[in-house]
Amino acid sequence: MSSQSLGKTFTAGLWDSNPVLRLLLGMCPTLAVTAAMKPALTMGLSVIFVLVCSNIVVSLMRNLLKPHLRILMFTLTIATFVTIADLYLKAFLPDMSAALGPYIPLIIVNCIIIGRAEACASKSGVLVSIVDALGMGAGFTLALCLLATIRELLATGKLFETPVMPSWFTPWAGMGMPVGAFVTLGLILALVSVITNKSKS
Repeated sequence: MSSQSLGKTFTAGLWDSNPVLRLLLGMCPTLAVTAAMKPALTMGLSVIFVLVCSNIVVSLMRNLLKPHLRILMFTLTIATFVTIADLYLKAFLPDMSAALGPYIPLIIVNCIIIGRAEACASKSGVLVSIVDALGMGAGFTLALCLLATIRELLATGKLFETPVMPSWFTPWAGMGMPVGAFVTLGLILALVSVITNKSKS
């Protein structure tokens, strides 16, 4: 595959097929871990790790998989790398692991990862699968970070727990609550829809 085609595969995950902003996948972690940048970024990087590793394994096994066993094998493969990510966080970032709670283990059933294994890795070579995983993972991470940046700034006046807003700013406590996640995501999705419609016209 040409470098141009690989580039299109990567950039598709950033915008045209962004898993959060365009496909509305992974809504549970998107809403749950975006009250601040640190957990959002940690979740995004964890998903990238699992997505890339599982895509590589599925791509390598694609000619050996029996059709009726493929979903089982996808799940077992994904679960292996999720366990690695979870154990790493517990060992080296225990506070972040506690903050994320069950959402790292729940990556196992994240429809983004299973979907890419089925739609791309099981039908493509290793290089294409890696590029696809990086694009989708980066798109997911960027969406989480966008949401988290807005929410953390408005809820606390901070970014990465560092004050950045002027002294006169009054924090909006509601932005740190679930309602803040829904409102912010809804406004972002509306903006994305407007941009998409204008670009088509």
